[in-house]
Amino acid sequence: MAIINLKKLLQRKDITELIGGLIVSIGVNVCIKDGAGTILYGTGGDDLSGLPITVDGQTVGWIYGENVSKIASTASLLNYIVGAEAQKKALATETLDKYSELTMLYDFVEKVNAFNVKEIADFLIKHVSEQIRADNVSVMLTDEITGMLELIAERGSVGAQMSAVGIAGIVMSSCKSEIINDCRCDPRCAMETGGVSSLICSPIKAKEKALGIVIASTTEPYNYTADDLNFFCTLVSQAAFAIDNARLYESLKEAFIKTVYTLAETIEKRDPYTGGHTKRVMNYSVAIAENLGISAGDKERLELASVLHDIGKIGVSDNVLRKTAKLTDEEFEEIKTHTTCGRDILSYIEELKGIIPGVKSHHERFDGRGYPDKLKGLEIDMIARIIAVADTFDAMTSDRPYRKGLPFNTALQELRKCSGTQFDPTVVEAFFKAVDNNKINPENQEKYIRGDNNDACNSDSR
Repeated sequence: MAIINLKKLLQRKDITELIGGLIVSIGVNVCIKDGAGTILYGTGGDDLSGLPITVDGQTVGWIYGENVSKIASTASLLNYIVGAEAQKKALATETLDKYSELTMLYDFVEKVNAFNVKEIADFLIKHVSEQIRADNVSVMLTDEITGMLELIAERGSVGAQMSAVGIAGIVMSSCKSEIINDCRCDPRCAMETGGVSSLICSPIKAKEKALGIVIASTTEPYNYTADDLNFFCTLVSQAAFAIDNARLYESLKEAFIKTVYTLAETIEKRDPYTGGHTKRVMNYSVAIAENLGISAGDKERLELASVLHDIGKIGVSDNVLRKTAKLTDEEFEEIKTHTTCGRDILSYIEELKGIIPGVKSHHERFDGRGYPDKLKGLEIDMIARIIAVADTFDAMTSDRPYRKGLPFNTALQELRKCSGTQFDPTVVEAFFKAVDNNKINPENQEKYIRGDNNDACNSDSR
């Protein structure tokens, strides 16, 4: 119900003229008071008869006059005016509410499609909690392998939400939303309600298939309405399409990553002295990145680039790649081509173009004496600077046919010595933080102890 301020209404010129003209025509003394008894029009009134001015059953004022029958027409007019004003305000409020709702939905749709499944679930819960009365909100999705419902995200008590598995199963099976305003007396709820009094529940449905369920509930009794259900279902349906697309994307991404790993392992097997090198370089790179605060996108780029940093070795001849002695100058020049060869290979794969700088430039040096482009300092892509440290540390600590790998602590000293010349000092410090945090240590380094052909601050880099 809209709140009507009778005083402000009577201050409007058009209303004052209309009421004044009517009062003059009936020829009696009239007094109008608000609900608190304050005089708004005329004088006196205490000894006069009165009629109420009401809106939606609530008295907002009184009109008094010497003759009730004569002021009845004025009272009717005032009741009509305040009723019309209340309707206008209610319509304006509803319009603003709808506008706010549509704006929020537009914002929701625009943002939700950029998220992964967990982020979508969290974002959905946030908006449900802001727009609908709910002490608890849970998002559950069916596992694509087992078909079982799994909790993806929640706000409030997990126990309270999971106690409603009875209704969850019904909604999943029927693919229809439900409101239960008294869970304790409804047989569709589980035997133990876990503190849930009222709930609203909707399937996460895409392409006529239930992907999961969203439940919002209160601990105290609450009367969910059809409007609540309609808005709730609108949010869930928008999230459903985003979740379906995100799952498809994640499935394709997983298959893509597996293909990348298979490709990297195939290349690695060409060189019998580099077993496990790819995995170690990736682990070291990720450990370094955690101390640099790089974005999620750059971290993903780093993982792929570290896995494929040596993909260009597919273009290096076996007699050079498998050579057990030190390389000649000519052979070393051939080895150096693996950076540009890697760039050329990846340029044909649209999804991998973003990692080309990391692959091409991981043998650049911070002092500008590296290859292939002799880039210097921050000209070198951050991903390449990280891989350079990870790649070189693994090379130093791995055995070669013609020399043993350096002890772990000796290799750390070499890294420190080459900081600022071969390596970015910031990346080196991040590496040492990873060592201090036990993310890089002799034990996990030994897990994959086979060789590579790359020395820190040395020229025989393969």
